[in-house]
Amino acid sequence: MISRFQKYKFLFYVLVHRDFNKKYKRTVLGALWSLLSPLMMVGAQAVIFTQFFGRTTPHFVVYMFIGNIVFHYFSDATKGGMTSIESNAGIITKIRVPKYLFIFTKNITSLINLGLTLLLLIIFCLFDRVMFTWRFILVLYPILCLTVFNIGAGLLLSGIYVFFRDTHYFYDIFCTILMYFSAVFYTIDRFPENIQWLFNINPVFTYISYIRKLIIYAELPSAQHTLLCAGYAAVILGVGCLMYYKKNKSYVFNL
Repeated sequence: MISRFQKYKFLFYVLVHRDFNKKYKRTVLGALWSLLSPLMMVGAQAVIFTQFFGRTTPHFVVYMFIGNIVFHYFSDATKGGMTSIESNAGIITKIRVPKYLFIFTKNITSLINLGLTLLLLIIFCLFDRVMFTWRFILVLYPILCLTVFNIGAGLLLSGIYVFFRDTHYFYDIFCTILMYFSAVFYTIDRFPENIQWLFNINPVFTYISYIRKLIIYAELPSAQHTLLCAGYAAVILGVGCLMYYKKNKSYVFNL
């Protein structure tokens, strides 16, 4: 796969450029929407939820902002990956090209958007007087794990979507439900200690909480937490690759 990727490297760059420009085509603000969208969402949530959850939570606005941008990255990357093969049917059915390239480009586009919002996160941290430490650089680890996770999910979902277009509607509902179980705007310490571990069954929460520990609490997550991040990424990537390996040749007949 790596050698084939090198062969189509130029096409990969073209597709990333196309997808990024296409996302903001005919918009006045362009890529600034990557910053304004999470900013407006956090603004609305801050007004509503600060009174309920934020009074005793340190740096609550930064806490919510991290949850929002990480979950949005997950949702945007996996939804884009899911439809990437079907939406490029015109190319796939005419030119012999690795189909996984389209999944990768959707993920890279989402990753670029995440990078822009991370710049905004730094500004939030400055205003909220979050202490900057060397641990900030370790944020790259959960982001890398989540990127691998998103690629695996894209490989899996894109294959299912080719055969069952209802997947799109089910996944929208699933993401909405998952957001409420990802502790985006509340803290899990409000739940009994004996059930708090159940939140780690949700991979997205695992990545969100890892980043919060590094940035807000300036502490190193446990080895178990670190391995869990890598484990989720490895498992879903393996399942996605298996799906792609077994079914990708039949995709063209269902587009």
